[in-house]
Amino acid sequence: MNPIFDFFLEPYYNRPGYLIVLEAIAFFFGIASVVYAKKANILVYPTGLVATVITVYIFLKDELMGDMMMNFYYSVMSIYGWWNWSRKKEDTYVVPISRTNTKEKIIGFGMFILTMVVTYIVYRAYGTEINSSNYIDIFTSGVFFTAMWFMANKKLENWTLWILADIITVPLYAYRGWGMLSLQYLIFTVLAIQGYLAWKKNLNNPGTSG
Repeated sequence: MNPIFDFFLEPYYNRPGYLIVLEAIAFFFGIASVVYAKKANILVYPTGLVATVITVYIFLKDELMGDMMMNFYYSVMSIYGWWNWSRKKEDTYVVPISRTNTKEKIIGFGMFILTMVVTYIVYRAYGTEINSSNYIDIFTSGVFFTAMWFMANKKLENWTLWILADIITVPLYAYRGWGMLSLQYLIFTVLAIQGYLAWKKNLNNPGTSG
């Protein structure tokens, strides 16, 4: 068989069928969510919720606590973002696309550090042996955590963080043998670059679709 197909299929040979199906569903809705995010469309949140809730279960089964925590947080933040993006005042959306100010940058950095500390503690609490890939996971967890908060508040910088963490996650998931998820994050990287360009073009436009 072609080595590329081997890479994507071999990890699934001994994997329960229902987990493969769930991963495929999460893959589809995850891509859909980022496409909607690029368009600043509020459907980013319901589609994202489907993907993250499923992924929480998958990572829990695989005992990957950092990844599981992040997707649980995504689920919670998706509910907040859904509410925040939908708010209107006199038929105008209250939360337009904007840049982060100094205060928000400081809050974001605090979230980044706190998330890494909490993720590390969770790994230790579950008795997981922390290797180099786990440390990378801890770092990307902090980046993703902050990116999700920025996105929920329609901050342009969310895309910069997504791009950084997605680029790191592609080889990380490939190393772990998750061909489908690695491919998904490669697609996420491309969409995140497009999202950054689209949001920058519409920066501070109060008529941005919600």
